[in-house]
Amino acid sequence: MKAKDLRNKSVAELDQELLDLKEELFKLRFQHATNQLDNPLQLKSVKRDIARVKTVLKEREIAKA
Repeated sequence: MKAKDLRNKSVAELDQELLDLKEELFKLRFQHATNQLDNPLQLKSVKRDIARVKTVLKEREIAKA
């Protein structure tokens, strides 16, 4: 996921993307806790995607003000 792609989405789409990513992170953490996660680097990737979405949302909030 690229920040450039996120900037083309609406605020509602970004909010939905954020919810989806948080749900995915929860599932990955659960798999990691039960030793069923094949690739632990997925956790890092999803966390970074969440940070990207939050960054774009914050940029829009600041630009509005």
